[in-house]
Amino acid sequence: MKLAIIGAGTCGLYLGWKLAKKGGGITIFEKNSGLGNKVCSGLFSERILQFVPESKKLIEKEINSVFIHFPKKTIRVNFSKKFLIINHSKLDNLLLDLAQLSGTEIILNKTISELPEGFDGIIGCDGAYSFVRRALNLPNPFLRLGIQGFAAGSSNDNFVEVWPCKNGFLWKIPHKNQTEYGIIANLNEAYKIFNKFLEQKKILIKNVKARVIPQGLIVPLNPSIKASTELGRMSSGQVTLCGDAAGLTKPWSGGGVIWGLTAADILLETFPDFQAYSKKIKRFFTFKILISKLAVKLVYFLGFNIPWLLPNRTTIESDFLLK
Repeated sequence: MKLAIIGAGTCGLYLGWKLAKKGGGITIFEKNSGLGNKVCSGLFSERILQFVPESKKLIEKEINSVFIHFPKKTIRVNFSKKFLIINHSKLDNLLLDLAQLSGTEIILNKTISELPEGFDGIIGCDGAYSFVRRALNLPNPFLRLGIQGFAAGSSNDNFVEVWPCKNGFLWKIPHKNQTEYGIIANLNEAYKIFNKFLEQKKILIKNVKARVIPQGLIVPLNPSIKASTELGRMSSGQVTLCGDAAGLTKPWSGGGVIWGLTAADILLETFPDFQAYSKKIKRFFTFKILISKLAVKLVYFLGFNIPWLLPNRTTIESDFLLK
C-alpha cells in the first residue's frame, strides 16, 4: 500500500517508522522546515520506552510524584510508573532517523491544501487544527491553551508542583539546568491567570511559548472516501486520524504523546482496516476519557470546597488513572 501521513510530529513519525517496516511506500508531509515539538514540558511516563526503546538515551531526569496545591490543602500524588523528562525535539528527531532508516520519505515545507492523490490511505497526524479533520467535515475537539516559560536556576527535586485553576492548572517542573513554569487553561483566560500567578510568586520567566491543546476523541466512523472536490483529487481509499488530530490528550494533564502512541499501536494492529481501527480506538478510549473527566471534576470540587475529604497522599496510574 502507498500511504500518506500528514504531519511529522511524534505520532506521524512513529507511524511512518512502523508502517514502513511492514512494507509499502510511506510518505510523510510536514508543513514546517524543521522537526521537533518545541512547546512541551517533555514529561513522559516510562511507557515511552516501550514504544521507543532508543529514547532511553535521551532521559534527563526522573519524576516520581506531584504535589497538588489547593488553597487550603496540598496533596501528594505518586505515580505507578515514574515520569521521565525528555527533550521533545530530540525525541522527534530520533523518530525522524528511525523513520528514514526504515525507508519512509519525509517531505518538509509542504503545506497541504487538499488531500494528496495517488495514495491508498491517508493518516492525519496534523495536530489540533488538523486540515485532514476539517476536510472530512468532522467537528473540532475542545481546545485549551498551554503556555510555558523558563526561570533561571535548577534543583535536584524529583517532583512536580501544580496549582489547580479554572479548567486547568499551573505547574512547576524542575529541569536539568532551569525551572519550567506553565499553565493549561481556557483559550481566552490562560495568559491572564498565568501572568497573575507569576506576579504573585515574583517569578521572572523567559522563552515564553504557547500552543493549542485539543481534547476529545474524534475519528471518522466510515473512513472510506471517494472522489470529491472537497477532499481533493484522491480517487478512492481510506482516511483516518491519530494523535492530537484525533483529540487524544489526557483530560487531566493535556499530555498527548502516550495516548497518541497507544492509538498508533491500535492502528498498526488493525492495519490496513481503518474502520476496525476507528471501532477499536473508540472502545479503548471512550470510557477512559469519561472516567478521567469525572475524576478531575470530583477532585477539583473537593479540593476547592471540601478539601478535608481528600487524602494527604495517594497513587495513580500514570497514563490511564484506573487502568
